[in-house]
Amino acid sequence: MEKKAWLLEKFYEHISENKKTLFDSIIQQRTRHVTVALENIFQPHNASAVLRSCDCFGVQDVHVIENTNEYVPNREIDMGSSKWLNIQHYSETENNTLECINKLKAKGYKIVATTPHENDSFIDELPVDQPVALLFGTEATGLSQLALDNADAFVKLPMYGFTESYNISVSVALALFNITERMRKTENLNWQLSDEESVDIRLEWAKKVVKHSEKVESILNARYPF
Repeated sequence: MEKKAWLLEKFYEHISENKKTLFDSIIQQRTRHVTVALENIFQPHNASAVLRSCDCFGVQDVHVIENTNEYVPNREIDMGSSKWLNIQHYSETENNTLECINKLKAKGYKIVATTPHENDSFIDELPVDQPVALLFGTEATGLSQLALDNADAFVKLPMYGFTESYNISVSVALALFNITERMRKTENLNWQLSDEESVDIRLEWAKKVVKHSEKVESILNARYPF
């Protein structure tokens, strides 16, 4: 922690005051209390719009399950949001869905499948007192049966028209708006990042805007005084 805090201070010397102020302000609204897991999302437009929504609502982590489809965002649509997020890909095992879910459960997340289900409830009825991982599937087929079998809860979004479902990117945005708004308004809920997480993330952000950041970091590591 001490070394990373020192590195952050040194990297801050290489960026503008405006950027430093922006980083320090945005990090206060970042959260890992809510995260998003995406199963087999493949359309670049939707993939990109989801990342943009996560950034806008302050959700730092996105988990991408790639069983059959590669997740390829469109940079023009995500507006650079992907570089400010921590994106974890699951594509190396025989069952990436289960690997993702198990890792999230091990971190204390309640796995919430966003899909109509016989035991579902509306999104505004979902408690926010514990970390929540919202699991989304493709528009065509929805979540896999394995994902549904391993979910802890099921939620749906309110709809009042003829269409049976929202676009996936719209679903993510609506769900995150509801959850993060209630989260931030809940008294005594520790939803913000820890000091260590704040330093880690701001250091990664700073590296992304400093030219030749790898070389700079190498020089700083050699000069580390502690």
